[in-house]
Amino acid sequence: QVELVESGGGSVQAGGSLKLSCAYSGNTYSTYYMGWFRQDPGKAREGVAGIDSDGNTSYNDSVNGRFTISQDNAKNTLYLQMNSLKPEDTSMYSCAVGLGATTAPLRPWDEYNYWGQGTQVTVSS
Repeated sequence: QVELVESGGGSVQAGGSLKLSCAYSGNTYSTYYMGWFRQDPGKAREGVAGIDSDGNTSYNDSVNGRFTISQDNAKNTLYLQMNSLKPEDTSMYSCAVGLGATTAPLRPWDEYNYWGQGTQVTVSS
């Protein structure tokens, strides 16, 4: 069992920055992959960024170059640094963890085993 708790969401003007955190606890695994997703009501969940246990990363084209995913294993925390935010980045952001090896750091959302409750990000123009 793994528990994930996000924080760091909020409201910011376009062009601004936010850093999301995802604290994880519970069982530990040698191979895994973690990701950030976002979802608006009535819309499909969208993968934003992913990282695997080797530190490989992958990004959605819409955030590539603006967002950075990282993790601090000593603090058991996953991060998403979001720069140059746009109004279209407004969404509920959630972190997730998938167990096992992966050939790509960002997987389809249904391949993740545990999810956090989400944190809202609102970007105004």
